[in-house]
Amino acid sequence: MARTLYLDVDGVICPFGPAGTTGWGTPWRTADAGLLPVAYAAELVAGLNSISRQDGVRCVWLTSWEELAPRYLCPAIGLDGGTWPWLSADGPASGDGWWKLRALQADLEATGPEAVAWIDDQLDHEAEAGLWARLLGPRLLGVSPDPRHGISPAQLQSVTTFLAGPVF
Repeated sequence: MARTLYLDVDGVICPFGPAGTTGWGTPWRTADAGLLPVAYAAELVAGLNSISRQDGVRCVWLTSWEELAPRYLCPAIGLDGGTWPWLSADGPASGDGWWKLRALQADLEATGPEAVAWIDDQLDHEAEAGLWARLLGPRLLGVSPDPRHGISPAQLQSVTTFLAGPVF
């Protein structure tokens, strides 16, 4: 695979304490994800489904939900991510530092994509991830949504454009 999207859930797909309308100007939808109720924007789900169908794009769950994201969240909100792999905090890269960065690095080493998009609401707050991201340069697009709003339309468009663009 030439391009990989790593995707978090809480604060990204499902914002914390959503109020008012989504960034798309529509009401938040709610669903029972089997374990807890979640809020989401239907337009975001449609956009992620579209990204997942792009040729050469591999989507991977990088969330504390781990296997629960494809099992419970996807059917609840209509996201076509039920077959996406997930990375685990207990995987081969467990150890010191932010588990998500370690898991992503191990997956990159194993799969070798040429371009990576990583969406996580904590990216702007993890200094080690920022330093590492600089090493990848233009091969990495990091997106850190406001956790109260999730991915904005502009952020989703930047990910879509990046993943559809030329491979480095």
